[in-house]
Order: sequence, then structure tokens, then C-alpha cells
Amino acid sequence: MTSTDPPAPEGPGHIARTPALRLMNLALHGLFFALLGVLLVRAVLRGDLDGPGLAAAVVLAAVYATGGLIERVRSARLCAGVWLVAVSALWISLTLQHPEFSYLAFPLYFVCLHLLPVRLAVPAVLALTAIVVAAQTGTPGGLTTAKVIGPVAGAVVALLTAYGYAALYRESRERQRLIDDLMRTRDELAATQREAGRLAERQRLAREIHDTLAQGLSSIVLLARSADTALPADPATAAERIREVGRTASENLAEARRFVHALTPPALDDATLTEALRRLAAGSGAVLHLDGEPYPLPVEAEVALLRLTQEALGNAVRHAQARRLAVTLTYLDDEVTLDVFDDGIGFDPHAARGSGRPTFGLHGMRERIAALGGSLTVESAPGEGTAVAVSLPLRAIGTAEPVLTEAGGR
Repeated sequence: MTSTDPPAPEGPGHIARTPALRLMNLALHGLFFALLGVLLVRAVLRGDLDGPGLAAAVVLAAVYATGGLIERVRSARLCAGVWLVAVSALWISLTLQHPEFSYLAFPLYFVCLHLLPVRLAVPAVLALTAIVVAAQTGTPGGLTTAKVIGPVAGAVVALLTAYGYAALYRESRERQRLIDDLMRTRDELAATQREAGRLAERQRLAREIHDTLAQGLSSIVLLARSADTALPADPATAAERIREVGRTASENLAEARRFVHALTPPALDDATLTEALRRLAAGSGAVLHLDGEPYPLPVEAEVALLRLTQEALGNAVRHAQARRLAVTLTYLDDEVTLDVFDDGIGFDPHAARGSGRPTFGLHGMRERIAALGGSLTVESAPGEGTAVAVSLPLRAIGTAEPVLTEAGGR
């Protein structure tokens, strides 16, 4: 069955479909069939049920069972209404002829409260209760106070239960909304802090460049103009100015190297990314696999891949109890991928994300990879090892900038 109500719960007839509600629906349908089965067996054993009554009970069970197919129908709301009318009509006919089937009213209360909005659910419950009371007039002893109080009490219990569940759902939804707001605020704060860090680093580099490289380049421009002015009348002065241009350019080149050195991990100082990863893998007992032809990447991309490998291998050594570690670096035409695998004890990534270990460092790496336009995924399960996969599209990270050396290489 499917609910005909809007998502926002305003009463028992406005309860969204949640796992808890699905479980309650299964229990409700089980109660209906259990009661119907008990009543059928009892009536047959006592000889109170004739052929038409038995046929009506079987048809009622069959029609009720079709309710599970309604949610697959495109016009589910209309079908749910028709289904409820059919079930109610069959039950009313059966109950008026055989009052013992009035016990089925209790699960039907909840069906009405679930499928109908409040303005219709409450009158429907009252109508079912009236049918039960009317059916009791045909029972031995006639209508008594107890036979009226019983159905009314059942209807009240159903209403209170449905309203109570609706209140719990609203509270749970509000709590989830607060949690979502808190997580969003935390992510926004982390993003703001990262942006502030980038701005601070950008300002620091801007000051450094202004105080060193920019001043040196300005001196080079002035010296070059002076040398140009001195030619051809004073070639000695022009030559001296050209020598000063060379010295100033060398000093600026040294400053540029210092910047690059400050931004590059020591492992990448005198080695390519592949060589740095091979040394790192060997130190952790892992095997490095290289696919494709290596090509230069921007410094920040190489640093991110190196740091992530360090974090993933460190987690595997500290926590995984792995016997085999493997690192695969793949150079494709449009992206670079990195995979770190271990066959250790594994873990639940969702539970570990909340506990802060062992994926705390990987959370920071995920943000670092995302800042480069890439993606990071962690696949693991208890007893099944762990796989960390990174993908960096080249269109996102851009082309590699040449690192300044006298020879033009790294």
C-alpha cells in the first residue's frame, strides 16, 4: 500500500513512509491476516460459517492482499481509495452476517488512519465503529454496554496510537533537520577556514613576490633600459648594465627556487611522483603498480597524491593488520587515478566517519582532492579489506607548470 498524503505530517493520516512505518505496516497487515485466519478456523470448527460467508471471507483476504501492489501503479492514490472502499464493503457485508468478524475492525482503523487525511480518517473510523456496534445487535444477548464500550475503546486506542506516532515522527524529523543544519554549518565553517587559509597563504606569497621577485624584475627592466640608452655611445657602461641584469636575474631565479622548495614536499625535491611513491610504498611493505606513460602534473596535484598515499598506507599499517598492500598509479589520457588497497580487517566507513578514526585524515584529503576538481572514495567492510580510490581529471587540475631550474627541468 502507499500513502495518499503529503510528506509533511499534520496528523495520523499525514505520516511519511519511513523504515519504521514500513515495519509497522507489515505488522498491521500480519495482524489482519492472523485475525482473519483465527476467525475462519473458529467459525468453520463451530459450524457458524456457511458457504457464502466462507466465500466472502476468502474474497476479502484476496482483495486485501492486492494492497501491496498498489504502490507500483502509476495512479496509486486513486487505486488506494478504490481498494479501501472494496475492503471496507466486503468487511461490512461479512460482519453484518457474521458478527464475530467485527474484530477485523481494529487493523482496519489503522489502515484508514494511514491512507486517509485527518478530515476523512476520523469519520471513517467512527463509521467502522458504528458498523461493529450495529453488528453486535445480532449476537446472543443483544446489544449491551460492554459490546459498545469494546469497539469504541478500540477506536480510541487506534486514534491515540496514530497521533502518537505522528508526534514522534515530527520530533524525529525536526531532530534530523537540526542534525542536517549542524552538519551543513560545520562544512561551511570548514570551507570558510580553508578559504581563509588559502587567502592568508596567497597574501603571504604576494608580499614575498612583491618584496623579492617583483623588485628584482623592476631592477632588470631599469638596467636593460639603461644599457639600451648607453648603446652605442658607451659600450662599457652598457656591458656593465648587462652584467648586472644577469646577476639580478640569477638572484630572482634563486628566489623562485626557494618558493618552489617551500611548496614542495622533500620527497618530491629530487624525484618524480612515481619515484616518490615507489620509495613510500617500499617503506610500508606495499607494491607499486604503474600503468600508462607518466607525464608532468601541477605541483599541488602531485603533493595531494603523495599525501593521500601516505595517509592511506599509514592507516593500513596502523589499523588494518593487512598482509598485502598495493598502490596503483594510472596515467590516462584525460585523468590520473590512484588506488591504495589492503587486505586487512576492514571497517565500516559510515561508522568510522562519525568516530573520527581511522578516516579522519582521509576526510581532509577528500576535501583537498575535491579542491583540485577530483574525487576520493573509500570502499571497505569488516573483514573485507579497504580500497581508497582517487581520480583527478586533467581538465580540472589544468596543465603542469614548468618548475624553474637553470636547465628547464625539475
